[in-house]
Amino acid sequence: MEENKQQQPVEEQEIDLLELARKLWNARRLIIKWCVIGAVVGLVVAFSIPKEYTTTVKLAPELQGSKPSSGGLSSLASMAGINLNSMNTVDAVNPELYPDVVSSIPFITELFNVSVTDKKGELQTTVYDYLSEHNRIPWWSVILNLPGRLIGWCFSLFKEKDDINGDSVINPFRLKDQEMAIVQALNNRIICSVDNKSYVVTLSVTMQDPLISATLTDTVMTNLQRYITDYRTNKSRNDLAYTQKLFDEARANYYKAQQNYAQYMDQNQNVVLRSVRTEQDRLQNEMNLAFNVYSQMAQQLQMAKAKVQENTPVYAVIQPTTVPLKASKPSKMTILIGFIFLAAAASAGWALFGRELIDRLYMK
Repeated sequence: MEENKQQQPVEEQEIDLLELARKLWNARRLIIKWCVIGAVVGLVVAFSIPKEYTTTVKLAPELQGSKPSSGGLSSLASMAGINLNSMNTVDAVNPELYPDVVSSIPFITELFNVSVTDKKGELQTTVYDYLSEHNRIPWWSVILNLPGRLIGWCFSLFKEKDDINGDSVINPFRLKDQEMAIVQALNNRIICSVDNKSYVVTLSVTMQDPLISATLTDTVMTNLQRYITDYRTNKSRNDLAYTQKLFDEARANYYKAQQNYAQYMDQNQNVVLRSVRTEQDRLQNEMNLAFNVYSQMAQQLQMAKAKVQENTPVYAVIQPTTVPLKASKPSKMTILIGFIFLAAAASAGWALFGRELIDRLYMK
């Protein structure tokens, strides 16, 4: 008796699976029709989405002020997601903060006025104008955004009109609505990532034109290098400017003391008075002292220039900028397979449960 009770659920389960398979087989034409419709819809959606081109560059920055850590402890820390090299460095802007620098508002707003040209050479504009006026969107986005645009247009009638263009002065402290929208769009299109072990920085920019994508990628890489260089050399450049000022003053004092000594010697030739000899010695001592100061400042000036060069970081470009030949998205095959799968799942669900549910509702 117990064996029969254990076998009964198995037999019922097998009967249920066979019944489900039979329902699916009977609804095969419906499933095929839905899959064909899903394929057509998927093709329409795939070809309606504008193409996007992604340009990627990789560079290895030079680290300064880092102390080598023990190999075993460093490897264990890297397994736990902790980088001891970044903790030992004295550089406040280490490579792990590069993504935050790239996504910051001052950094992004500097890209607004970058001049770009499309692949065909027909369009020459700025990044701001390209994203606000020439960026294509799918047709359904136009329909969905139409009510919001109408509402915004109605509200704009009661507001003062703002002259916004790529040549206007951007105030990062107080951005306008359209400017903030462009900032968010660029943040979504510019991706910066750093490898925690090798510190290789990867920059990628996605735009709807391959040449604009490559141009903007090269600009972002150049601006990032300039930002890090300005930060690391800020103190040494200030020291160089101060040393240059002291050097100019020391040189002017030396030339003045030299001129005073020469004039006094010319005016008192063949004079053997003691007072003349004393004044001559004093002027000569002042000239020698001024020369010593001038010589020391010249050496310090050369050292300050060398310090600036020493603090200037060097970037090894592993993968340079190249114009992409193929679009990175959308993936038409993925969209097509996704819509076919959804259509097949929906039709199978309708064949298995939908009809029975409707029949039960009508029975009630």
